[in-house]
Amino acid sequence: MSDLPKTFDPPSIEARWYAHWEERGLFRPDRPGAEPFTLVMPPPNVTGSLHIGHALDNTLQDILVRHARLKGRDGLWVVGTDHAGIATQMVVERQMDARGEKRADFSREAFIDKVWEWKRESGGTITGQLRRLGASCDWSNEQFTMDPHFSKAVTHVFVKLYEEGLIYRDKRLVNWDPGLRTAISDLEVETREVAGKFWHLAYPLEDGSGAISVATTRPETMLADMAVAVHPSDERYAALVGKRVRLPITGRLIPIVADEHADPELGSGAVKITPGHDFNDFEVGRRAGIAAADMLNMLDADARVVQTADGLVPVDLVGLDRFEARRAVVERLEAEGALSHVEDRTIATPFGDRSGAVIEPWLTDQWYVDAATLARPAIEAVRDGRIKVVPESWAKTWYNWLENIQPWCVSRQLWWGHRIPAWYDEDGNVFVAADEVAAKAKAGTQRALTRDEDVLDTWFSSALWPFATLGWPDADPRAAARYPNDVLVSGFDILFFWDARMAMQGIRLMGDVPFRTLYLHGLVRDATGAKMSKSKGNTIDPLGLIDRYGADALRFTLAAMESQGRDIKLDEKRVEGYRNFATKLWNAARFLQANGVGASATLEPPAAALPVNRWIVAETVACVQALDLALADLRFDEAANTLYQFVWSRFCDWYVELVKGAVDAETRAVAAWAFDQILVMLHPFMPFVTEELWHAMGERPVELIAARWPMADARALDPEAAREIDWLIRLVSEVRAARAELNVPPGARLAMHLREAGDMTQARVAKQAAALARLARIDPSDVVAPAGAAAQIVVDEATFVLPLEGVIDLAAERARLEKGRTAAAKERDALATRLGNPSFVERAKPEAVEKARADHADKAAEAERLNAALARLG
Repeated sequence: MSDLPKTFDPPSIEARWYAHWEERGLFRPDRPGAEPFTLVMPPPNVTGSLHIGHALDNTLQDILVRHARLKGRDGLWVVGTDHAGIATQMVVERQMDARGEKRADFSREAFIDKVWEWKRESGGTITGQLRRLGASCDWSNEQFTMDPHFSKAVTHVFVKLYEEGLIYRDKRLVNWDPGLRTAISDLEVETREVAGKFWHLAYPLEDGSGAISVATTRPETMLADMAVAVHPSDERYAALVGKRVRLPITGRLIPIVADEHADPELGSGAVKITPGHDFNDFEVGRRAGIAAADMLNMLDADARVVQTADGLVPVDLVGLDRFEARRAVVERLEAEGALSHVEDRTIATPFGDRSGAVIEPWLTDQWYVDAATLARPAIEAVRDGRIKVVPESWAKTWYNWLENIQPWCVSRQLWWGHRIPAWYDEDGNVFVAADEVAAKAKAGTQRALTRDEDVLDTWFSSALWPFATLGWPDADPRAAARYPNDVLVSGFDILFFWDARMAMQGIRLMGDVPFRTLYLHGLVRDATGAKMSKSKGNTIDPLGLIDRYGADALRFTLAAMESQGRDIKLDEKRVEGYRNFATKLWNAARFLQANGVGASATLEPPAAALPVNRWIVAETVACVQALDLALADLRFDEAANTLYQFVWSRFCDWYVELVKGAVDAETRAVAAWAFDQILVMLHPFMPFVTEELWHAMGERPVELIAARWPMADARALDPEAAREIDWLIRLVSEVRAARAELNVPPGARLAMHLREAGDMTQARVAKQAAALARLARIDPSDVVAPAGAAAQIVVDEATFVLPLEGVIDLAAERARLEKGRTAAAKERDALATRLGNPSFVERAKPEAVEKARADHADKAAEAERLNAALARLG
């Protein structure tokens, strides 16, 4: 046993213990034959740094895998990073810009070499930060989505799905990011409300008999208009369907078509159709018989105007940026008399979440996955229970998205990433194969083929994470033993990016779901509930919290606040409070050491005769039972709060107080055993301080990380001891509360007289007289209470009378209590009136209403407490 320092200092122990665990391979203990437990970490971007969302996500995962190891399972937590195509290429290009270099100055191969160089030098930041959090991952098998074995798996999947008709090349509209010059997914688009305009245009009928009015937020796109749509039931335009209008500026004749996309109640009821630059218009165009190959495209990859296929765009507009073109087109429309009026409007505008550029719907050839076919088995897997979604409410969202899924565009116009394994001959025929040799074999030629320039969407490769990290597609016993994974912990924000796509790919390629349980946690918000953002200045740095309070305190805070289906409002004071919890545990260990309590010699609870020892054994077992249930249900908040209440209140406060000054051999054995169980139960939540205390209490055959989880043996429950000690705790608590409320001097000893006490209560008072004298400073008396003012306390059937004559100034005390009660009641009633006013509740800020409710509850409780104190005076 080594004496603990007086002060708990997290930094002095955290790095030391993490290095110890990792160097000794304790994150992957050798357990042949043990039941596997597997989960995979959502791979953070190789460019990333630890943010508070990562801290929550990985704390929850670490709790589960540490708990599984303590339960004797062969726990594997797969760790690695994602190559993050767009993000990484942006980082490297920014560095090149700072040196006056451009990507275009280098060959593709030379640029990729620069990215690998950056990864070697700077790509491991987040892995070091995860270690600081205490993440017990299998670092010996750290993965990267561009590793050779992973790249092999990606190529294998692309070729297989292509051969099965589930990957194809098509000309469709995509979300085009002109800043990055690549297609991006719907999930990478942020919609923002911006100030804009509604331009109302007049398109004259071909026969000169009038005009149709249309409105648009993007007037420049009229250069590529191909139709005007009206609703089939709109009688105003029934006679015009099939006729044509002549576009201003270009003079192009376009048809008037009937389509339900047009809303008769909106504006004129007629809408301009630009199939090559609007997703809805694309579908209208297809229904009108316009093939994708014939749809006009008026923009290039930089969102500058190009000549359309019919050559009708005025030459002086070609080459203009889209926003410059907007101004020029509006001027021309006005000059031609085709602009009827303009409205100011707030427009929902799509932006690239990384580049910040306005996204342009753009018609281009891309590679697509038949997501609808892959989605059907994933829908059924949740419906039939093969995947359990927690909280269950997210299952509805899962169904809704997958049932309405669109083709998945998986090609990206980047250099960094998994290059698409497709080759083209001189005639444009495509050959998809694992390598160029196989492609030539398919083409039946030895002539040079040209490889596709595009790379795959990052999420295509990360969708293979649960099995490609286990060696697939090569034969590997790990994949057989650990697929499906036991649980996936994920933020709901990547439910569609990643979780659903893993299910789609896993079921198709592996024949089974990738995970049995999908646990979705919420967002971490600031203390007021606002979403964190750099622009608001309300982000919380988890590493800063670790520096100030220790990793254990941050981890316990996140677990205690993680309530299913709810976001976390993170207040730094909570982290400070749980640092105090760790300090409380530290001080309890110092008390035990000072009283000769060391490491327990047994896993079984020691035999005990004293009620207080029988009680703490039973309380420990009850805590294990509650903790097992909470963790089985993935109720992290219940698990953490169960531990907190037991450790702080039952053990550190009451048990330590009850045995203080009376630590005999039996108590030393029981205290050692109970404290050991506490350290084991707390370890998944607070690994560093518990490991330190585990070794400080004495010699150990194993580290705590490899110890055995406590047994929830119901035979150790002791209702009789529980009733007696709970009675003692309630009585002492009531006496202490009365003394505090009535301003009884701390050093004053009070007599205690019993009234209407049954035999059992009288026996308990006699048996616990020493504890009552020490803990409540009262001396039980078997004589009738004297007349006069007294505090009266009711516990069960008995009334305990504490005479106060000569102890306090009764009149002054009564006046003080009356004044406090009146003030509290007045504030309580004023707050009740405010909360009863619908105008306040409906119009005030939510945080103001919440504060008023909290204040009302506080004042109501204060008035009730003071009222009870007055009643006690008799």
